[in-house]
Amino acid sequence: MDAPAHSMLGLTALVEALAERGVDVAELFAGTGISPQAISDPQARISHRQKIALFGNVLRLTPEPAIGLIAGHRQRLSDFGVFGYAVISSATLVDAIAFGIRHVRLAGPVLEKSFRVEGDTAIFEARDVMALGALLPLATEFWFSSIQVLTERVLEGEFRGQRLLLPYPAPSYAERYEEFLRCPVAFDADVMQWQFDASILGMPLPNANPITADACASFCNRMLEDLADEPALVKTIKEACLNSMSDLPRAEQMAKQLHLSPRTLHRRLVEAGTSYQAIIDGLRERLAIEFLERTDLSVGEIAERSGFSDVSNFRKAFKKWTGQTPAYYRERAR
Repeated sequence: MDAPAHSMLGLTALVEALAERGVDVAELFAGTGISPQAISDPQARISHRQKIALFGNVLRLTPEPAIGLIAGHRQRLSDFGVFGYAVISSATLVDAIAFGIRHVRLAGPVLEKSFRVEGDTAIFEARDVMALGALLPLATEFWFSSIQVLTERVLEGEFRGQRLLLPYPAPSYAERYEEFLRCPVAFDADVMQWQFDASILGMPLPNANPITADACASFCNRMLEDLADEPALVKTIKEACLNSMSDLPRAEQMAKQLHLSPRTLHRRLVEAGTSYQAIIDGLRERLAIEFLERTDLSVGEIAERSGFSDVSNFRKAFKKWTGQTPAYYRERAR
């Protein structure tokens, strides 16, 4: 609840939408423990508690009641790093959804999400496990609106659900739900579900690249498995880094995000038998190896997706990690 392990990227759309409507960003972050500068920092991380505090400020300050619906439609897949690559490269819509649901905890959700198919109906379901109270409509609107637009970007076409069931009374702006979510909405329901035609689940995606998707998924799966046995601090750092592999924070930035001094971060990692650079190198090496073994991405593309702005630095680092050049490693692996 208090570990600052979750990316700000998903919330950037919300903050920007409010700023455009005249809300003072400093006031929006007041009392949350989040620096206003975090909005422009792709490496910033916040906790569940901070996210809930921010939602409270949004609800209090917004001049636009439907701000969650509006902000959700600003989301971009490119904000989600290796996870975004995996989703957009998936072979079919069901593959993209399954991957997203499996790894959603790394984004620090305030709703517990699941997905299933019942007969001809596919169902996104969410549960209010944190008892959000008055914040539930905002969190729900922001999530479903985000899913709507991200799904359309994956499909590169329109996505229409069959109906949306929500466990709270209709707000004053209820008519705007259908405007943004493109389906009938029923309020005061016993569950929180978004239902749609299951026949589209097998639809091939326009940017499908199963090899790239498999490499991304394999990397993420291994990282999640490893995290279960990691010391708490190492786990927090890795979860934070997994959301932004192409722009990893420096040790000083990570220490600030964790509310530690750089010296304390270094000492605690030494006590855990590692170092910050070792954690970063380990993540980069494993991701690069997945891409080299499983995809036909160029070395330059792999360098960029592994967090290197310069391909020559990537080649040097990879040789240091493995004793081999990337090209030689790929040749031997195949």
